[in-house]
This record gives sequence, C-alpha cells and structure tokens, in this order.
Amino acid sequence: MIKTELILHYLEELSANNEREWYHAHKAEYKEANAEFEGLIQELILGIGAFDKSVLPWEPKQLTFKLVRDTRFSHDKSPYNPAFRAHISSQGKLPIPVGYYVMIKPGGQSFLGGGLFADMFKDATKMVRDYIQANPEEWKAVIEEEEFRRHFQVQGTALKKVPQGYEKENPQAEFLKYKSWYLEYPVEDEIIKNADDFQKLAVSVFQKMKPFNDYLNRALAGFQMPER
Repeated sequence: MIKTELILHYLEELSANNEREWYHAHKAEYKEANAEFEGLIQELILGIGAFDKSVLPWEPKQLTFKLVRDTRFSHDKSPYNPAFRAHISSQGKLPIPVGYYVMIKPGGQSFLGGGLFADMFKDATKMVRDYIQANPEEWKAVIEEEEFRRHFQVQGTALKKVPQGYEKENPQAEFLKYKSWYLEYPVEDEIIKNADDFQKLAVSVFQKMKPFNDYLNRALAGFQMPER
C-alpha cells in the first residue's frame, strides 16, 4: 500500500523549512517520501497503460522532476519546490509529446494535468495553431464533449488578438490566440491521503483527458525538441 500521507507530511515539513541545511539534515525522510511517490507513479503507469500502452515502457524515476528550483530569474530565492511532480507520456517526461502530469503539493495545490504547458516552444505553438485552424470541428468535438466539459476547462497563456496569418472568422478563433493549451484538475489533500482513491481518480481523469492529448499530439507530430 502506497503511503501517500508520508508524501504529504514530508512536503509540508519542507515547505515550512525551505532551506538547504534542513533538506540535507532530513535526506532520509526525502528518500522515503520519494520512494512512495515513485511507487505511486508506477501504479499510475500501469493504470494509464490499460488505455494508453505508449507509457508502459517507462520507469517512475525516468518521469519525475527534482525538488531543486532554478532561482536565477526568480524573486523567490527558496531553494526547493515543495512538490512531487511527474510527467507520464510516450517519450517520458519531455513536455512534447504531451501526456499526463501529476503534481502533489499540500495545501490544496495538487492537480492532475494534461496538454501543452510549455509556451516557450514557438514551433510547437505554431503547429497547434495551424492544426486547430485546419481542423476546427475536430477540436470542437473534443472540448465540447459532455464528460470533458464536466471535468475540464482549457487553460493557457494567450494573446489578446488572433495572431497575424490566422483566420479571425475561424469558428475556433478564440483558441488560435493561445500559446499553450492545457488542463488542470485540482485534487484536495484528503483524497490524496487515501492512495487507492487517488489512484482510481487519477486514472479516470487521465482517461478523460486522452482525446485532448491525442489531438495535440497529432498537431505536434514531427516536432523536434530544441537541442540544449
């Protein structure tokens, strides 16, 4: 049984003591909480794999993100992000192709996500815009499906106007303004505390997200991640 309460407790402690000295003094607790999170991600890989086999080859440690923050360009200089995060997709934790995102952060900040969060990849933004412009009815069918509308609302950074080169009269013109297209399904701490309930909820939510992810991945077919 995955001890999700242990994950939440460690993150609460890290949030209250967000400094390198505390982190290194409590490395054993981190390792224990991280092992529980990886166990949770393994269960989610198997659950998602029932409807999306492309995620099955991956191991949890290949899909998780570090707690260390990049503070170079941030006013917040706290060294750690007190959240356990993972991105589960056919190509691992790369942001493209899009997949299934998990963030556990105590205090009502946890969520299940899907879609394209990264708006810094201009080529990806153009590919999605082009695809929406060419396939507006397919987009409408995805985002206006009853179960989808009950659970999600498309989010993302957006321009004020439809960018040059795109049709202002397109039936999905509002979404041509977007630079990223993603979903967030919030999850309360009380649900996370019961590992079975959380896993069942997550798999159900991700299955409902899949048509949205599939649409974006068709749009992003052939995208090459920039070399570092």
